[in-house]
Amino acid sequence: MKRLLILLAMVVCANAGAQKFEGLGATPQMGWNSWNTFACNINEQLIRDTADAMVKLGLKDAGYEYVNIDDCWHGTRDKDGVIRPNAERFPSGIKALADYVHSKGLKLGIYSDVGATTCGGHPGSRGHEYQDAITYASWGIDYVKYDWCDSKGLSAVGAYTTMRDAIRSAGRPMMFSMCEWGESKPWEWAVDVGHSWRTTGDIYPCWDCEFNHGSWSQFGVLRILDKQAGLRKFAGPGHWNDMDMLEVGNGMSEDEDRAHFAIWAMMASPLIMGNDLRSMPEATRRILVNKDAIAISQDKLGVQAWKYMDGAKLEYWAKPLAGGDWAVMVLNRGEQAATVSYDWKKHVIGDDLSKREADFKKIVYNWTEIWSGKSGDTSKKLESKLAPHSVLLLRLKVRG
Repeated sequence: MKRLLILLAMVVCANAGAQKFEGLGATPQMGWNSWNTFACNINEQLIRDTADAMVKLGLKDAGYEYVNIDDCWHGTRDKDGVIRPNAERFPSGIKALADYVHSKGLKLGIYSDVGATTCGGHPGSRGHEYQDAITYASWGIDYVKYDWCDSKGLSAVGAYTTMRDAIRSAGRPMMFSMCEWGESKPWEWAVDVGHSWRTTGDIYPCWDCEFNHGSWSQFGVLRILDKQAGLRKFAGPGHWNDMDMLEVGNGMSEDEDRAHFAIWAMMASPLIMGNDLRSMPEATRRILVNKDAIAISQDKLGVQAWKYMDGAKLEYWAKPLAGGDWAVMVLNRGEQAATVSYDWKKHVIGDDLSKREADFKKIVYNWTEIWSGKSGDTSKKLESKLAPHSVLLLRLKVRG
């Protein structure tokens, strides 16, 4: 313990000019988090089983790498202030759990909070930031989700920068996921602080709703999408707008799940699964491992989509991709089926942010619809019937 305290003093003194770890989050992070399904009902066996499922079900091969423990893993702090896990829920300790997850070729994430207490009422990191970061590093943690509960009187810039510096000083590269809910507009100041920042309050597994808890609310898929207006210029490799964890497999319809996943992929939001991987149906797994949808999310150009056209009943979104490709999403927000009849030649897609343009009068693109596998090209109208609460997700490639 004395060695830990000496190290803590040394890193605090040597910390001037610390930065977040570079080289992490070159594309939006992919993984799983315990909160959406399990909340505080977590233990080490669940985390082990989830890691096993990620490997067995092809999720690891699809690109998911983080297994993240959310709130309620905490026990108490010892006499020196060092945080310990709940001994009943995590009897083997977090280090042993990290070793197990690493043995599967995956990475382990953990949760804390800027306040003295977490959202679940457990010990937060306020006043213990450097101590906690050293502890996490000693356990082999790879990802830190840092919440904003019990934050009255705190500066978000100060609180998150302090933990960033603490993580950097601990010496182990850890993804830093800022869960500040967008209250202080972190996209304007956190590019050098976090690898991602939440842009809204928590998600709720519904298409278009607000679940009001009195002092705070959860939002459905469309409500969160609408709150992203004006934010795309702040996202890019190493610093992503986080629309919260995925609710795929948590009670919405299959069409809604596909649309939800497509929206998150188009918007370059982290893909953090929030369902029970151990018992999900095959239809849910197919959505989560769709390699072509994931490729849109993980495109190395790192440009977030934008809505370039509102139709009578449909929205048209575009995302420039590396190598001259484009992704186009047609979104039916409504309650009735809608007819898609889109003449590519009547529209030029131009993006001032990426300085990219698709002029379909000059260039013909071949397209593939990601979910159905149907294909065509932009020399002909795009004709389809689109169910309510669903999307067409197209990848366009210049005809060779």
